Amino acid sequence: MVHVSYCLLAMLKNRKKFAATFGGIITLLATLLCSGTAVAKNVDATNSAFQYSGRIDFANKAVPVLIWQGSTVTARVKGNALAFRFSGLEGNVYFDLTVGDTKAVLKATNGTVKSPLTLSEGWNTIALFKRSEASVGHVGFEGVVTDNGAQVAALPASNAKHRFIFYGDSITAGACNEDGEEDQWGDFSTHNNAKSYAAMVASDFSADYRNIAISGVGISMGYQAYRIGQVWDRYYPDPTAPKADLSSYNPHVVFMNFGENDDSFTTNKQLPFPTDYTKRYTDLVREVRLAYPNSRIVILRGGMFGGAKSTRLITAWKAVVKQMEAEDSQLSHYVFDHWHNLHPRVENHRKMADELVAWLKTQTWFNQH
Repeated sequence: MVHVSYCLLAMLKNRKKFAATFGGIITLLATLLCSGTAVAKNVDATNSAFQYSGRIDFANKAVPVLIWQGSTVTARVKGNALAFRFSGLEGNVYFDLTVGDTKAVLKATNGTVKSPLTLSEGWNTIALFKRSEASVGHVGFEGVVTDNGAQVAALPASNAKHRFIFYGDSITAGACNEDGEEDQWGDFSTHNNAKSYAAMVASDFSADYRNIAISGVGISMGYQAYRIGQVWDRYYPDPTAPKADLSSYNPHVVFMNFGENDDSFTTNKQLPFPTDYTKRYTDLVREVRLAYPNSRIVILRGGMFGGAKSTRLITAWKAVVKQMEAEDSQLSHYVFDHWHNLHPRVENHRKMADELVAWLKTQTWFNQH
C-alpha cells in the first residue's frame, strides 16, 4: 500500500501547480515508481551516444538547435522508460519518433516530453526526425530522461554511399502532403518532410539526407519577406542569421527546385513574371557551385501547376538551365512529369520520387560514384 500511495502522490499531488512546467517529469517519475524502477536520470545532449544529422546549430553544444526539416538525432537505449528534454521552442515543431520498429508523431514543448512509445526489452534504436519545416519552428534538444539503470550507446557510424542535399520551396519541404482535400496552414503536424519526394529519393538510395527548403520562398519574389539567395547558406531561414559552415558537408548530389512561388505570387498579385529570375537563379547556382565544388548539381522543375504548365516560368527556367549547363559540366536537369493542382500529397510525392529515382539510375555520372 505504501508503494501504491507513493505512486498516486507522484502523479496527483500539486498537479495544478506543477503541470505546466513539470508535468512531463512527474508523469515519467510516476511511471518509474509504479513499475518499481529506480529514479530517473538525465542523458545530456553532449553524450557521445547521440548522433546528429542535418544543418544544426551547435553554438551551444549543451543544447543543439534542431532547425531544418529532415534533421535527425539517433541513439541506442537499453532501459525501462524514455522521455525527451527540449527548450527554446520557437513556433511549432513536430518529430517522427521511431523506437525500434514503431513510429509516432511527437510534438515538441519546452520541458520534458514523455515518449508515446515504450522501450522493448534489450537494446532499442531511437530516432527523432524533424518532420515540420524550419520556417514554422525550431527547438533546442537537451537530451533524454530514462531510468537510473539504463544504458545508452551510439549507433554504428553511417556508411552511406550517397549524400544528398535538397534546396527548394514548399514542394521539397513536403508542406500539406498529409492534408485532406484542401491545403491548410494551421496544423503543421500534417506537413511531413519524411514523406516528401526528397526524403523518399534519399531513402530509396539509403543516402545521407539534408533538406533546406522553405515554403513560399522564391528566387526573385514569393510569399516570404526574403529571397532564397539571402538564406540558403544560413543556419536559420532568416537573412540576419549566422552563415552555416558548408564545408562540413560534402554532398554527392545537390538538388535545386525553385520557381513555383515566383510564378504563383506574381500571378496572384497580377504582376509580370520577375525579369531578374534567370539572373538571380544563375547567380545562386554559381554560389552553390562555389560551396560544393565536387558535387553534381541537378536543377529540378515541377510538382505543381507553375512548374508544369506556366509558359513564363518554363521559359525563364530553361534559360537558367541552358546557361548553366554551358558553363558547368557537372550540372544536369530534370523535369517532373507528375504534378498536382494543390500541394502534392504523399501519393504525388511517391510518383515524383519514383520518376527521379528512375532517372538517376540512368545517369552515367551517378552510377560511377
